Amino acid sequence: MANVCVITGGGSGMGLEAAKFMAKDKIIVISGRTLSKLENGVNELKSLGFNAYAKTCDTSSRESVKELVEFCLSLGEIKNVINCAGVSPAMKGTPEGILKINALGTVYVNQEFSKVMNPGSVIVDVSSNSAYILPSFIIPKKAYALAETNEELFVKKLVKRASIAKGEYQQKGFAYSLSKNFVIWYAKKCAFEYGKKGIRVVSLSPGLIATDMGNLEKEDGGMLIPFSAEERMGKPEELGYALATVADERNGYLAGVDVLVDGGSTNGMNEFKKK
Repeated sequence: MANVCVITGGGSGMGLEAAKFMAKDKIIVISGRTLSKLENGVNELKSLGFNAYAKTCDTSSRESVKELVEFCLSLGEIKNVINCAGVSPAMKGTPEGILKINALGTVYVNQEFSKVMNPGSVIVDVSSNSAYILPSFIIPKKAYALAETNEELFVKKLVKRASIAKGEYQQKGFAYSLSKNFVIWYAKKCAFEYGKKGIRVVSLSPGLIATDMGNLEKEDGGMLIPFSAEERMGKPEELGYALATVADERNGYLAGVDVLVDGGSTNGMNEFKKK
């Protein structure tokens, strides 16, 4: 039976770049909300010699995620899941929408895929270095467990916390940071839960990357660039390689942690370039 690698948000950016670094004996499934973008990505992967498929999926819908799981199972054994799907503050939407896609979407992907994955498989959840920006006392971490028991209350509590920020963009930025902080927490939780079944779970937090999404955030998020070691944005292919490496089955002892791939900007801001 063929091994399948699934990449949500894989139609462009670091998700598509990650696909290019996967082993060519695997079937690659890229998913996202826009079919035309996915088809372009599949054509690019096929031109490079990959066996690739496109499947639309809205990760903020559990039913849509279930459909993606069934499609991937029809192709073979699901070996790798890289969950890149997400939205940023500069994109259209609301704090509630950001939390539903970034946070609850991670819950749906991890829960539904883990049901059918076998020992030796891996889930990589993509977070962001924005998860490290908020001081710990302002993060309502006690509400995180509600994501599995009371989704409506979970979103309500985090939206309420984000509302203390002044301005629409600031509130969306706050919600984004909370959603990504949750992703790191949830990936760790899943690592210990799914580890009993031999499924490895890890998160990866990019810094500001020169993708379409990253360029949208450059005006406001660009303040982190001077704090990085090389004082530049990351390249999509650099993050693609990092994701593929973390998702590789041979990296079997890398679990229950967050891999911070932000050019050093978090450490620069907190210590080495602190002003």
